[in-house]
Amino acid sequence: MCFRDAIGIKEQEVEEMTKNKSQEKDEKVTDMTEWKKDHMDYIVRATACGGQIRAFAATTRNLVEQAREIHQTSPVCTAALGRLLTAGTMMGIMLKGEDDLMTMTIKGDGPMQGLTVTADAKGRVKGFVYNPNVWNAPKYKGKLDVGGAIGRGTLTVVRDQAFGEPYSSQVELLTGEIAEDLTSYFVTSEQVPSSVGLGVLVNPDQTVEQAGGFIIQLMPGFTDETVDKLEASLKKIHSVTQLLEEGLSPEEILQKILGDMDLELLDTVPAEFYCNCSRERVTKVLLSIGEKDIQEMIDEGKPVELACHFCGKKYSFSVDELKILLAAAKARKQRG
Repeated sequence: MCFRDAIGIKEQEVEEMTKNKSQEKDEKVTDMTEWKKDHMDYIVRATACGGQIRAFAATTRNLVEQAREIHQTSPVCTAALGRLLTAGTMMGIMLKGEDDLMTMTIKGDGPMQGLTVTADAKGRVKGFVYNPNVWNAPKYKGKLDVGGAIGRGTLTVVRDQAFGEPYSSQVELLTGEIAEDLTSYFVTSEQVPSSVGLGVLVNPDQTVEQAGGFIIQLMPGFTDETVDKLEASLKKIHSVTQLLEEGLSPEEILQKILGDMDLELLDTVPAEFYCNCSRERVTKVLLSIGEKDIQEMIDEGKPVELACHFCGKKYSFSVDELKILLAAAKARKQRG
């Protein structure tokens, strides 16, 4: 792995391997031992080489399986969404403000069409695939072709700060394999030399066996010696999925990569699939579509059912409720 590559930072190949063998309350987690026992999904944040390196590693099997169950994704779509959700948990806790949000959108010309993931600073993520029923041939035995399913396109990252204007950055997809594209994003848009590794293990019955990953970044002031040591260590990592199959925890993954570089584990953050949709939010969406569309719904004389793209929860509005919304839309228009 070469952090001096002129076109960006290349990362080791990440394989997807098929094996032959609820929303939580918005409360601060105070006992990570119990959380790990009940949920298993969490992120570890660390530094190495006296602060020249910052690192994140995550295990996300439960939340990726929850997303698979919600969206009934095919194996290749499960792999794609699982990778981006895993990256989202780690990139989310990089946000500076507690109420900040980050949305990553991949759009491609392949049959999957794209996917979207939103993350917050508390390790919570949600996401969906545009076409979740894509089945394509593997690259080779045991290697799902995520890049082929996504195709050529773009990765857009929007950071929505609680105070100030949202910041948006877009890069062209390098491979569509997601980890390499995020590596390119960090170098191109944030000027942070990085290595991103993501993996999802899918069982023959299409359930998720394991999911996780890491992000390793060089901080300002890093030395050539640090780069050399990190590159040498990363070359020994064949794939994230292999690490997961070996049963390594996030702490052990970081120990394997940075163990001889004065690794210091800083904290542990719970990770979960979490959607904050509500009837109030859906009502606002209905109001925003305009009087004409609401009137057409009323004229059909049937209740309208809307489903959240992220979690699939359904919200039903009766004709009488639609009439109330129409009146509200007209009143809003009159107020200017």
